[in-house]
Amino acid sequence: MVAPIRQDLTEVGFEQLMTPEAVDSALASSEGTVLVAVNSVCGCAAAKARPALKMALASADKKPGKLVTVFAGMETDAVAKMREHLLPYPPSSPCIALFKDGELVHMIERYHIEGSDAMRIVNNLQGAFEEYC
Repeated sequence: MVAPIRQDLTEVGFEQLMTPEAVDSALASSEGTVLVAVNSVCGCAAAKARPALKMALASADKKPGKLVTVFAGMETDAVAKMREHLLPYPPSSPCIALFKDGELVHMIERYHIEGSDAMRIVNNLQGAFEEYC
């Protein structure tokens, strides 16, 4: 059931992180930017988060150097490790985070996604890309 949902992001370049070690490795770099998508089966992920991610990346002048994703409710250890990196933000899925040089610099939580349309999320992401990438 989740295979096509995973593919929605992996087919545009996101690396699926399946273990806590993969999460730590992906975020360990002290240089560059990493965009993190905490994916989910919920409606706001399908209608807003994933489409906004794809649109923002397709039309951005500046883009993160690395794209990664974890799937809430599936690889629980990998998701738990990612959520440690997302502190002080509470667990949220879906959510989107941007790291620069190993530090969390931008966060879009579920309530931002639920309360917005896809274009508002696209603009938010592209603004973060312009500032940090």
